[in-house]
Amino acid sequence: MYLKFDKQEDKLIVSLMGELDHHSAEEVRAKIDDRLDRDKINRLVMDFSGVTFMDSSGIGVVIGRYKKLLARNGEICVVEVKDRVKKVFELSGMFKIIKHYNTLEEVI
Repeated sequence: MYLKFDKQEDKLIVSLMGELDHHSAEEVRAKIDDRLDRDKINRLVMDFSGVTFMDSSGIGVVIGRYKKLLARNGEICVVEVKDRVKKVFELSGMFKIIKHYNTLEEVI
């Protein structure tokens, strides 16, 4: 999994590319948490346009960042979730607590 970070105003935008599964989840979690803590960011945008597959470990990464930011009165959202991955979000009920947008422009 490849991550690209972009900070715009008070938001950290993380573009994820590849598979978010049990092989990559811990590394993704560590890298995102490091940037959130180092830059003291409370608003996270996760761009899923490049994610081709996600399993329950990926759900854990997203929910973990949600809880972390919630504790700081922050927020998280996801954008450009492809159909295959969107099904995982829908079945897990994550869209009930995490905002999702079709494009990055909608968030910014």
